[in-house]
Amino acid sequence: MVKVSFNSALSQKDVKKDAETLIPEEDKDVEAALPVHYQSRAWSWCMCLGLALMLSGMVVGGAYLYRYYVSENDHVFVCGVDYREEDFMIQEEDEVIVEDLPNQFHLRQLEETIRVLTTEEVELISVPVPNFEEGDPADIVHDFQRRLTAYLDLSLNKCYVIPLNTSIVMPPKDLLALLVNIKAGTYLPQSYLVHEEMMVTERLEHVDQLGYFIYNLCRGKETFKLQRRDRILGMQKREALNCHKIRHFENKFVVETLICEP
Repeated sequence: MVKVSFNSALSQKDVKKDAETLIPEEDKDVEAALPVHYQSRAWSWCMCLGLALMLSGMVVGGAYLYRYYVSENDHVFVCGVDYREEDFMIQEEDEVIVEDLPNQFHLRQLEETIRVLTTEEVELISVPVPNFEEGDPADIVHDFQRRLTAYLDLSLNKCYVIPLNTSIVMPPKDLLALLVNIKAGTYLPQSYLVHEEMMVTERLEHVDQLGYFIYNLCRGKETFKLQRRDRILGMQKREALNCHKIRHFENKFVVETLICEP
């Protein structure tokens, strides 16, 4: 009889080895992977914090640069003027000369916001809803480099462009000096009203060719070209026209711009 025996130690050792081969590799490396996971999360937080600090620094620095470089040439005034209503007419590129005004005319007041950009030679005027019955609120751009004026009638949401009339619009530096004097109280204007009439002649399609400021004002809006209409006081014929008026000032007097469509 042959007796067969097994080595128990060897069999236990093989069982252990087989059991180890059934353990997934991921389970073996869990503890080793944890430090790497925490390290990547910490690195992400550091990146976010660094970006936040960088952005805040850019905002603060940009605000400082804007205040230092832009504010010196960007002046904003909210002011008003008292004026008498009277029929004075403006001729293109002619000086307006008015004698002493009689006292029987009723005083009105006009308020507006004026922004003067001396470096760009641009005046930006915002006329709110007037406190009298007739008249539209408007935004106005006088661009001395382009020699153009643009009116945005806020009631109609239409833009109108015409060559700049320097007889009624002060250059930016002169207007700035006038507004500074008004603000300081050394010059308190009591002015008068003059009239100008404009006729719509054609529609403008390429507003982007009119310069940055007028393009920014008229972009996306119907834009028309204007022409001044000759008018003789007391002799003009009243035609059936669709007209809107805008009262504004950028000089020592108030201007009523009448814009008519045929």
